[in-house]
Amino acid sequence: MTVVRTVLGDVEPAALGAVDAHEHLFQVSPLLPGDELDDPERSRQEAASLRGSGVAAMIDATPIGLGRRPAEVAAISAATGLGVVASTGIHREAHYGAEHPLRGWDAERRAAAFVRDLVEGMPEHDGPDAGPALHEGEPVRAGLIKTGIGYWSIVPFERATLVAAAIAHAETGAAIMVHLEHGSAGHEVLDLLERLGVAPARVMLAHADRLIDPGHHAELLARGCALGYDGMARWRDRSDHELLELTAAVVERGFDRILLGGDVARASRYVAYGGMPGLAYLGARYLPRLRERIGDEVVERMLVAHPRALLAIRG
Repeated sequence: MTVVRTVLGDVEPAALGAVDAHEHLFQVSPLLPGDELDDPERSRQEAASLRGSGVAAMIDATPIGLGRRPAEVAAISAATGLGVVASTGIHREAHYGAEHPLRGWDAERRAAAFVRDLVEGMPEHDGPDAGPALHEGEPVRAGLIKTGIGYWSIVPFERATLVAAAIAHAETGAAIMVHLEHGSAGHEVLDLLERLGVAPARVMLAHADRLIDPGHHAELLARGCALGYDGMARWRDRSDHELLELTAAVVERGFDRILLGGDVARASRYVAYGGMPGLAYLGARYLPRLRERIGDEVVERMLVAHPRALLAIRG
């Protein structure tokens, strides 16, 4: 039997609904000074706006060591009705300072932490004296493994995380999300994970759309992986029109295993923290244009069927 493991417990995949496949309710990183997501009430308000835009659930892609606050994520999920699949894992090296304790963890220790988060539950914080994260007396468990690499680079720190992710995947069946910096090295990530025993069908390559290249995306999708398109409203880098046309071009090539998210990711882009455009942008402003461009049926697969398949885990 397979389930989707949310912060409020396991649910049948068919009950998941439309999924925003990449967001962060809490995140603290040395790469984002002054842009921390660390206020439970403001994050609750933002989650409520996402739910109000027609999205039923989200993947919270904040992994170990970046202020993920699982008990408060569960409380936000319960208060707003927004389903949340939390992440274990470790991000790319640049998110961890020179003295961060994770730098001393080998692949086996990382894998053990990932399995613990997925099976037993996450700690209330990532410090050495943390107790279990609980919601109404029940453990708050992760449902996905988040990893990351640098720009055309997989340094030893990141390779150890990918090895650990493969170990944890083999033990739990959980899917692996990989942050691609500027969309680079997708084939290389898939090659490495395949050598480690992970089928591409259990991998999502996040930020693939930061590289506008439909032929390259079709090549990746032909290998069986999922691609994360999460760059809407990033007009400094590319327009929504470019992303819509990229998506249409990939669909026209016969592929649509694309998961949609906003990766808003920082206080200056959350309305509740005083920024913009906010989590509701995906549902309220981008999805109507995407439906008009490629049709309701394809968009529903991207929002419902493909996340459901990716997030299925052994119950």
